[in-house]
Amino acid sequence: MKDPYVFDFISFREDMLERDIEQALVRDVTKLLLELGTGFAFLGNQYHLNVGGDDFYIDLLFYNLNLRCYVVIELKTGDFKPEYAGQLNFYLSAVDGILKKEQDNPSIGLLLCKSKNNVVAEYSLKDISKPIGVSEYKITSSLPDDLEKQLPSVEDIQKRIK
Repeated sequence: MKDPYVFDFISFREDMLERDIEQALVRDVTKLLLELGTGFAFLGNQYHLNVGGDDFYIDLLFYNLNLRCYVVIELKTGDFKPEYAGQLNFYLSAVDGILKKEQDNPSIGLLLCKSKNNVVAEYSLKDISKPIGVSEYKITSSLPDDLEKQLPSVEDIQKRIK
């Protein structure tokens, strides 16, 4: 599992909500799939599951052809909180109970947060038996200052081309 995932193809805004990030990822699903790695097939966003008569919506649902399992991704705009692990664990149980076929492997969960405390994440996942990972994501709208100083400006490139 990668950490962090770099979603630099998204235009960052300070007031972005989880839904805004999700919609931006879906708009550029090809770039998202490349960032996730090989074998991912996109099944949907806000994927509806009815569990015991109640409606639930998974932020992003994928199937990994190489691993032969569903991959549930939950997005959070802030710091990791322990209760997110319980929510994702519930979604994994529901996907395994409703969607998973006999030939599929158990589903995998990925919780993407703006930031995380590794110790809090470790304790939150310690006694959960389902495969869940917590990673940070990064959204950039510009190059880091040190890198930007090393590159020529747009004007310099245009002069060199002429």
